[in-house]
Amino acid sequence: MREVAKGVFCVSGTDVNWVLVREGSDLTLIDGGWPGDVGAVEASIRALGCRPEDVRAMLLTHAHADHVGALPHLSQRYGVPSYMDSREVAHARGEHREQATPLEVLKRIWHPGALPWALRITRAGALRHHRVPDARAFPHEGPLDLPGHPKPIACYGHTSGHSAYHLAEAGVVVTGDALVTGHPLSDITGPQMLPRFFAAAPQRALTALDNLAELDAETLLPGHGDPWHGSPRTAAAIARDHS
Repeated sequence: MREVAKGVFCVSGTDVNWVLVREGSDLTLIDGGWPGDVGAVEASIRALGCRPEDVRAMLLTHAHADHVGALPHLSQRYGVPSYMDSREVAHARGEHREQATPLEVLKRIWHPGALPWALRITRAGALRHHRVPDARAFPHEGPLDLPGHPKPIACYGHTSGHSAYHLAEAGVVVTGDALVTGHPLSDITGPQMLPRFFAAAPQRALTALDNLAELDAETLLPGHGDPWHGSPRTAAAIARDHS
C-alpha cells in the first residue's frame, strides 16, 4: 500500500490496483480487484485503522472481472453501495459482457509474461461469471459527496461506460484502464493503453485520452502498473505515442 497524496492510497492485488481515499474514519473505495482479492481489499481497509463499514461508497471504473471483485461482498455483508456511470450499470449487473474471452488471452500465451499471469488470474477468479447485482448510477453530475470528492470523468472505449476519477484536492487522477503504466502482456512501462483486444471500442478508448489530458493533477493511479507522477497531458501524449 502506498500513500501517494494525503489520504489517498494505492493498493496492489493480483496484477491490478484499487484505491482508498480517507477522510477521518470515512473511506471511498475505487475498484475492488479480483474475487480472489476480497480478503486483501478488507485487509487494506483495516490497515488504515478503519472497518469495512467505514466505506461510504464503492466507485467502479468499469465492470471487468479484475475490478469488481470486492464490490458484491462489501455490498452484501456491510451494505456499502456501488456507483458507476449509467452506461456501465447493465454491464456490472451481468446483462451483457464486454470482456476479453479466454480464447483471446490464449492467442497471446506466447508472450513471455502471459502464462504466469494467466495462471495467477485464473486462481483469482478470471473464469467465473461476475455480477454486481445492486450496481447503480452516480446520484448526480460533478464531484460526489464522498471522501476525496471524486469527480467522475467519462473515458468510454475500454468499456461502454468506463470512468476515471479526479481527486482535485489531492491532485490525483484514478485512471482505471483508460490509461495504465504496465501489464504482463506489455513490453514497456510508463503511460500506455492496454492491448487493443481488451477494449470494447479501441479507437474510442484512444480518443478518451483527451478527457484525461484536460485534468489538473500531479499523480495518476492506473488500474495496472505503478503510480505515475506527472501531468495527465504528458501521460496521455506518451500513451498515444505507444499506441
